[in-house]
Amino acid sequence: MEYGLIGARLGHSFSAQIHKALAPHSEYELCELPEEDDARRFFAQREFCAVNVTIPYKQLALAACDEVDEKAAAIGAVNTVVNRGGRLFGCNTDYAGFLYMARRAGAEFRGKNVLVLGTGGTSKTVHAAAADEGAACVLHASRTGRGGALTYAEAAARAAQFDIIVNTTPAGMYPDEDACAADPREYPNVRAVLDVVYNPMRTELLQRAQEAGARVADGLPMLVAQAFYAREHFEGRALDAQRIEQVLRALRADRANLVLVGMPSCGKSGVGKACAQALHKRFVDADAEIERRAGRPIREILRPGEEDAFRDLESEVLADLAKGSGQVIATGGGSVLRAQNVRRLRRGGPVIFLDRPLALLRPGGGRPLTQTREALERQWRERRPLYEAACHARVENAGSMEQTVSAVGKAFYEVLDREWA
Repeated sequence: MEYGLIGARLGHSFSAQIHKALAPHSEYELCELPEEDDARRFFAQREFCAVNVTIPYKQLALAACDEVDEKAAAIGAVNTVVNRGGRLFGCNTDYAGFLYMARRAGAEFRGKNVLVLGTGGTSKTVHAAAADEGAACVLHASRTGRGGALTYAEAAARAAQFDIIVNTTPAGMYPDEDACAADPREYPNVRAVLDVVYNPMRTELLQRAQEAGARVADGLPMLVAQAFYAREHFEGRALDAQRIEQVLRALRADRANLVLVGMPSCGKSGVGKACAQALHKRFVDADAEIERRAGRPIREILRPGEEDAFRDLESEVLADLAKGSGQVIATGGGSVLRAQNVRRLRRGGPVIFLDRPLALLRPGGGRPLTQTREALERQWRERRPLYEAACHARVENAGSMEQTVSAVGKAFYEVLDREWA
């Protein structure tokens, strides 16, 4: 191996994609080493130029190195190992990556009280970085409260003490996106919430933090930045730091979902298919997936006055679709009727309200709840405020397909640059 990543499980790693973007002409391999003995042999053989190291081998990598930089030694973990003529040099670029993420979000640690959720290896990196930046106090919280940490209940009881929350636990990570280790809305003085989780793009923790008015940051900037700093060690030279933002923006756009909401017959399926082709994403029709799971058409399972079973199935389908990435999702007209559907859809990328003027909407077809013009108009009045509240941006669908697709694509990138800046 020349360059690559080692770890026990690497199935969901973005490292190869990031390093390929940073160094297009360099090979970067993912090397799964399921057992600790495999990792020990890997380092003993020293048949690599440089590698990144992920869970659970960062402490083992530290012990395997002949020389370790000061930050990695203090943290007690190495995530980058460079082979210098047979001697292994170790460092921890997660430290610099986390600080890049925090500064990018405008989170300043000096004089602040910081609550770190979790007590694992990443929490130690965060603790060291916050302390070095002048934090007045750094405390940890966990489910058990072992090792001097607070329990989550004890942390909540002292909520007014904290200014910044950093999550280093897997809570909210795919596939359990509804989980949340703490509720920032209960911490009245918290002004910044940082989450090292990057899948989904907006965890439940960050959604609640935004609702509380705090600055937020997901873990993708940290992931890209630490890879950039690792690449500098790989190549033994300084690189153009602007590449971090370039790669980050491209990666966000690639993995973000585009979700279309709007009235029945507003054009979500047609526009969605065209947008998927234009944005090089996979198209998914939520109603088609509902019919596939139910084994019958929607007109047979969605009837006026008998909606609950259909809405339950719809919520189940949307929850599963929202876990994916790099998709254009056309939702059913009633997807916004349940707030939890909206929360889940907004985690993965921009939600666009495809707003077709009422005069252009058509009753009938396969839409059981809008068979008449009167029913359609009543539904339009009831649901329009929900679409407006659910979306990141509104695009009118009253012109040509080309115009609408272009407008949706523009809105998609504008929302990414604004909401995930």
